[in-house]
Amino acid sequence: MTDNNRRHKQRVAILGSTGSIGVSTLDVIARHPQRFEVFALSAATQVDKMLAQCAQFHPTFAVMASPEQGRLLQQKCEANNLQTHVLYGLEAIEFIASEERVEIVMAAIVGAAGLAACLAAARAGKRLLLANKEALVVGGDYFLQAVAAGGAKLLPIDSEHSAVFQSLPDDAQMWSDQIDKIILTASGGPFRQRDPATFGNITPDQACAHPNWVMGRKISVDSATMMNKALEVIEARYLFGVRPGQIEVVIHPQSVIHSMVQYRDNSVVAQLGTPDMKVPIAYGLSWPERIASGASALDFSAMADMTFESIDSHGHAERFPGLKLAWSVLQAPAGSTAVLNAANEIAVASFLAGQIRFDQIHQVNLETLSGVVTSVPGSLEDLLALDTGARRAAQAIVARVGR
Repeated sequence: MTDNNRRHKQRVAILGSTGSIGVSTLDVIARHPQRFEVFALSAATQVDKMLAQCAQFHPTFAVMASPEQGRLLQQKCEANNLQTHVLYGLEAIEFIASEERVEIVMAAIVGAAGLAACLAAARAGKRLLLANKEALVVGGDYFLQAVAAGGAKLLPIDSEHSAVFQSLPDDAQMWSDQIDKIILTASGGPFRQRDPATFGNITPDQACAHPNWVMGRKISVDSATMMNKALEVIEARYLFGVRPGQIEVVIHPQSVIHSMVQYRDNSVVAQLGTPDMKVPIAYGLSWPERIASGASALDFSAMADMTFESIDSHGHAERFPGLKLAWSVLQAPAGSTAVLNAANEIAVASFLAGQIRFDQIHQVNLETLSGVVTSVPGSLEDLLALDTGARRAAQAIVARVGR
């Protein structure tokens, strides 16, 4: 343990504490009470779940999204004699992300809604555990500039990007000279072998039934369309400073190898583990050390064969047309990645609400990209305006093509 950790517990703020990543983060922290202190939590709507977390971890601050939910949580905390200070709204989330006593920020708010808080944490120089891939997909170079200006340490929490990070040299200056390519693995989701002609009949519950991972509904649908992998390609481009052509995706249904790095000498370094997000979370919390995560260990004697499929084989290009959009938007004008993210959030929400079919998600994304004019974003306001405009365009497309 470092001298810093001997002096005091590391204070952690978890943005999105009631979601799957937030819950897993709290599980890891609970295993190391001598090392971490939960200083602040935020959630969108789940008041009772937040109340239970406050009762267990006694954070200094708890933030809810709306005034109504904030007042309700405050009443419940008072009724249970909890001393947690309850706040609400976006500014309150930014406050806890940048609060001077916080050392580690877990950014697990889904979607572009988490961008402002990620920027606040970056500018305040926090150790930023990035589970919100949209901060890089939407923010791009603008977000990286905030990380550099604030002196923040950016650590990826997505299992794939954490695997890449763990497979790279410690010295980031060596990456560009030594890396040949980054290979992101994908499970293929629940429809890897399904006839694409039947995709119009897929229900939300079917799309959310991932064979390997337990996730929220939005990211589960993204996994089913493989748009999650498209977003991860974009994220990898910014995280690791490689060219889009240096990023490859292979389908690995068993989800044992989480990603790989191929070096100039054609050697490949891979990170393996059970499909449990507590592994990258624990690594992010304790980096550069390692601590117990609570995840099960791999049993190599019980493992089935590990298989790999090209995204251009087995009919995958027809099943998952959205994946190729990653390389398209990375080569398109600045802001295109933000448009793709916004369009996809609207399309997935519309599918889950029964407004469009599963096979129309890609259509909404493609038409939005074609119809929105982008420009280089120079501020958070520029990014949010671009996001709003893309959402409006996507909603109009949904209204036109929907059921």
